[in-house]
Amino acid sequence: MTYLDQSKMTNIKNNLNVYSEDRRDVIKLAGDALHSAKRCIFALQRDNMEEANEKLAVVEKIFGEINFKHKKNPALLSEGAYEAALEEYVEACLFFSFVTKRKIIFVSKIKMSDNSFIAGLCDVPGELYRYALKAATKRNFKTVAECAAAAEEIIGSLIEFDLTSYLRTKFDQAKQAGQKLEQVVYEVSLRQ
Repeated sequence: MTYLDQSKMTNIKNNLNVYSEDRRDVIKLAGDALHSAKRCIFALQRDNMEEANEKLAVVEKIFGEINFKHKKNPALLSEGAYEAALEEYVEACLFFSFVTKRKIIFVSKIKMSDNSFIAGLCDVPGELYRYALKAATKRNFKTVAECAAAAEEIIGSLIEFDLTSYLRTKFDQAKQAGQKLEQVVYEVSLRQ
């Protein structure tokens, strides 16, 4: 005599095994997307638009694959690795937009939470700071000023939010990058 419904337990075990396997797939693919997004940003910092464009396309393809393969189990899209990849993707897209258009525009077919978008946006001032430093060494003071203005606008928009926890930490990092940019602008102004 058994007291437990073994067929129910077998069904649950199978479901958990499938979820675990799918989770590993999402984590692996999300890691690939995150790596390509970082490579996009690195290419942008070196003014290699061709590579940046290519890496951004790779990221979008990977996200498309994840969303297609795992559309029946949306809980997988809450995995930390997936969220981290989304943040890096947002950062890459926004920085790409700034470098190529001098506007910060986000257009994406990839569905994401507001938190993922805000976290990615918070990282953009850090990239603007690095981009401004490179511009300052080349005596491109117009780009330095544009980077500072863009970072100031991002921070000014984010200050309107009541960010807490992880997003508050990200926002504090954005403010620090903004302050560093202000210092670069000040030092550049002394040399003009």
